[in-house]
Amino acid sequence: MTLPLQVEVTVQEAVESPISPIDLETWETWFQRWLEALQPLPLPPDLPEFDGFELCLRLTDDAEIQALNAQYRQKDQPTDVLAFAALEVEAPPNFEATEAAEPLYLGDVVISIETAQRQADQRQHPLQQELAWLAAHALLHLLGWDHPDEASLLKMLQQQEVLLQTVGMPSGYYQESDFLPKP
Repeated sequence: MTLPLQVEVTVQEAVESPISPIDLETWETWFQRWLEALQPLPLPPDLPEFDGFELCLRLTDDAEIQALNAQYRQKDQPTDVLAFAALEVEAPPNFEATEAAEPLYLGDVVISIETAQRQADQRQHPLQQELAWLAAHALLHLLGWDHPDEASLLKMLQQQEVLLQTVGMPSGYYQESDFLPKP
């Protein structure tokens, strides 16, 4: 299947969170380019024809992401990004009930702007760059990528660098040692 070019992104901003420096059109362009760069996508073979992709991006604060992290990951602390993949659920979607030519729903991405800002400050780059990095990471999770071990993590980090380059972001500002477990 060739990739439909349409990508619909719903951006929700929590009332309490700082405002994102990225507009909806930019988000949609980024996700579209990333999906194109990831061809062929690792999608289940039994999917019906679909017309593009859809995902929900929620930009929030540390309090909300901490509550979600506690509820879904049993980690009662803020985190930078969470990804809830629609294609990984225990009961897969009923594709027979889905109308043809609808976008394929990939899932939900939640990013804490507060944590992203702290990380951007620590790494001395703009918030926009950090948000792109986190969104690319989450998209990979929505598509089934994971990092249960060091080798998988390094492969995922390298893929994130490639994705950032496709939207004109500089690469090489993340050191592998920043992400690997401390000895």
